[in-house]
Amino acid sequence: MIPRVLVFAGSNRSGSFNRQLAQAAAKVLALQGAEVTMIALADYPLPLVDEDLKKEKGVPANAIRLARLFAAHDALFLASPEYNASIPPLVKNTIDWVSLVRSDGSGPVRPFDGLTVALGSASDGKLGGIRGLYHLRAVLMNVGAQVVSQQCAISWANKAFGEDGMPSDEREAKHLEKACRALLDHCTPGRGR
Repeated sequence: MIPRVLVFAGSNRSGSFNRQLAQAAAKVLALQGAEVTMIALADYPLPLVDEDLKKEKGVPANAIRLARLFAAHDALFLASPEYNASIPPLVKNTIDWVSLVRSDGSGPVRPFDGLTVALGSASDGKLGGIRGLYHLRAVLMNVGAQVVSQQCAISWANKAFGEDGMPSDEREAKHLEKACRALLDHCTPGRGR
């Protein structure tokens, strides 16, 4: 069975380095035999998590749509920027809302149970955003995802991607390939079907 992988960047910024990384990961995963679905979080706008809002109006429809997408895939590659050495608010808010989805109206939804995740980050700094991935890993594990140990960080991202959209640095390209391979090796094909 062909593994189904969801890919997105934790940034909506035009010219986002992490969108470039997500696109590179999507190419690598497809070459490694995965069926890839790439989305943009800008297409699923969400308010800030608010228990009063949830009580009054329920979980937002876009959170339910995202939860269905997570549940329908075997794995996730998330390319996340680093804000102040931690998780950007867009990513944290998305995870928090999706974790609150218990049903989509037609039955139970378990967006994170058994979902295998690989993490990457791209930054215009020397560390490539790696510090934020440690916090992101802890949050994802807490909601029930299985996070592979291999990850990739693309430093000096403003000049790190070639014309083909792939990392130019051989070491960083290998880290991306290894993270994608580990994701496919550890996921359970058919989980979301």
